[in-house]
Amino acid sequence: MAAAALQAEAGFTPLFSGKDLAGWVLMHGHGPGYVVRDSTIVCPADGGGNLFTEREYADFILRLEYRHWEGANNGVGIRAPLEGDAAYVGMEIQILDDEAAEYQRLPIRPQQYTGAVYDVFAPKRGYVKRNGLWNDYEIVAQGRRIKVTLNGVVINDVDLDDVKDSGLLKKHPGLARRSGHIGFLGHGTRVEFRNIRIKPL
Repeated sequence: MAAAALQAEAGFTPLFSGKDLAGWVLMHGHGPGYVVRDSTIVCPADGGGNLFTEREYADFILRLEYRHWEGANNGVGIRAPLEGDAAYVGMEIQILDDEAAEYQRLPIRPQQYTGAVYDVFAPKRGYVKRNGLWNDYEIVAQGRRIKVTLNGVVINDVDLDDVKDSGLLKKHPGLARRSGHIGFLGHGTRVEFRNIRIKPL
């Protein structure tokens, strides 16, 4: 989808030109970090770190496409500060190759599956396209509500105020944040992103 077409999508603005990483900042990168190839943002297997928007966002609809391969692990950071572990000081909407053999040998918790508000809210499973197929991802953050749609199916729709456990709230101070940066949280596995656009609410 061309940038001009994304611009015309009912109030959405592209976050990625398809040409370079203008408007983004790399934090805690390793290896090559993130690179642009064929109009996609690529987190190479030997790269990663946190790639954040320079701007902060509060309430929004974020739409993008991503694809991954065996064993991939990444995530979309939202309402995050630039420093610290975004999954805790902000929030991470998980991207994981749930069905990979390594995660079957070491079973992970439901709050770690694709579409989870990482470590807090578990998603519905079974809607991820694997092995290099593109997935449509939509994240809506509106006040205390977070809704995640994967390939046209709502897999998480939660109220952050439903978290009452004091230990969990202490572990995840980011649940209280009202705004912050949007980012990709790479863990040294290949994941690609394209058609990234946002509509502030």
